[in-house]
Amino acid sequence: MDIADYYRQLGLRSGASLSQVKASYRQLARQYHPDVNPGNEQAKNKFIAITEAYKFLVNIAPPDVAESKVGNSTVPPTSTPPDRAVKAQPQAVKVSRKEPSVQSNADLLSEAEQKLKQDAYIELQQLLKYQRFPRAIALIEGLAQRIPEDLEVRQWQAIAYQRWGRHLIGERQVDKARIYLKKAVKTDPHNRALWAEVERDFRRLEQIY
Repeated sequence: MDIADYYRQLGLRSGASLSQVKASYRQLARQYHPDVNPGNEQAKNKFIAITEAYKFLVNIAPPDVAESKVGNSTVPPTSTPPDRAVKAQPQAVKVSRKEPSVQSNADLLSEAEQKLKQDAYIELQQLLKYQRFPRAIALIEGLAQRIPEDLEVRQWQAIAYQRWGRHLIGERQVDKARIYLKKAVKTDPHNRALWAEVERDFRRLEQIY
């Protein structure tokens, strides 16, 4: 089941906000709860499905616009219309150094941590270029543990997951690809470009599966 399927379970469009996810789940949970439908196996299965969808989406759904402004986060992603998505060619999300508008704790980093981050960035670019994805992920996960609050590092980590997931699709390792694509959007849920690429990857998975 991909992201769009989870949204459909809750009767929502892909990219619906966190508050919409919560509201829809509350309504459906009341409707299909086993206590309200004793002995109804269909209602029980529906309740299980919407609960699974809620548990996944509550971690990745973008906040409302008002909440985003308070947190200075980026604009949440919107779903890509099917007719435009078919024409669009998949493009790799690039790991890049962001402009100052992107939050990071660079000013709080020590000189040694700034040097570590810079060196890791250069090495990560090379590892992704030559498709050495396991090493790239190990590198960026280690950096994320060292600098856990740096949003720029988090973006790099999400992109590494997505690139590895896309590669795994090509290798027909469907289940493993799905795991890393989900990790990508959980790691950086407000990256609109990343969401677009992950949605394309999930569509490829549907064609394979």
